[in-house]
Amino acid sequence: MNRAERGQKAHKRGHLSEYIALLHLMLTGHRILGFRLKTPEGEIDILTLKGQRLAVIEVKQRRTVLEALTAVSPTQRYRLWQAGQKLQARRPDLAKLSLHVDLYVVTAGGLRHVRDAFADGI
Repeated sequence: MNRAERGQKAHKRGHLSEYIALLHLMLTGHRILGFRLKTPEGEIDILTLKGQRLAVIEVKQRRTVLEALTAVSPTQRYRLWQAGQKLQARRPDLAKLSLHVDLYVVTAGGLRHVRDAFADGI
């Protein structure tokens, strides 16, 4: 398999992981406000609301949660945070909500929603 084929296969797996995360989040009471949102700061995989908690969720499919955590660079973490803040600034209905950046990991062993995954390093 050449590089282009591997990339295309990974892209399809990534999209499947996003749909799995989306379904699981809906089933666990999250209101989906956006899916694959394009912003000037970057793409938000999933934007959810649960109570007063607004979550920018990055979805990763990896072998382990640790691999997924390390796959999100400090630059990407910052862009996700900035994208959430800018959305709040543009949408008055979101302005008073508590903003969080989460990681949703799909592994062979299951699903894991890591809340505030990057709180120590944004």
